[in-house]
Amino acid sequence: MRTLIVLDHPYEGSFTRALVDAATAGLTAAGGEVDLIDLHADGFDPVMHAADLAAWRHGESVDPMVADYQQRLLAADRLVLAFPIWWELMPAMTKGFLDKVLVKGVAYDQPKPNGLMKPRLTKLTGVTLITVMSTPDILYRVVFGNPITKAVFRGTFRKIGVRHLSWRNHTNPAARTPAQRTAILARTTATFQKTAS
Repeated sequence: MRTLIVLDHPYEGSFTRALVDAATAGLTAAGGEVDLIDLHADGFDPVMHAADLAAWRHGESVDPMVADYQQRLLAADRLVLAFPIWWELMPAMTKGFLDKVLVKGVAYDQPKPNGLMKPRLTKLTGVTLITVMSTPDILYRVVFGNPITKAVFRGTFRKIGVRHLSWRNHTNPAARTPAQRTAILARTTATFQKTAS
């Protein structure tokens, strides 16, 4: 199984990056293949410029990096998006990845204007979110109503036919002890190893 991991965090020492390393360890231990896109290391431009939008309308891209990301997504059996929750949603680079990579002609077809989308990512078996946030989990889920799953799952991937969607959230790891953080990372490795086998 080939897993494409898209990492969006500017700090090398972030817990988000540590979670990605743990997930990668689990996937590779199970014999899986991991393809990592580090949006910050790549210098990805998340802005949809006028030229990008004009190309988007025809299922094309003027950005070679985006074209490369699209080919890597098409080759993946599974997608993992890893990022911190900022102001209750994803950072700009993750949003830009969704906007610029998941275009008509690559992620879906739309035979009739404003009609139903016909999935094209038929090899993709599922999408997993790995997130870190400071907002208390119960507050985020009950009071705010899970905005990230509404945006990414209901508003994006379900529309293009991806059905197996999972979310692994970690609240305020900075307030946890080193032992607790180590345990979280170990569980992450074990979980991804199990799901990859």
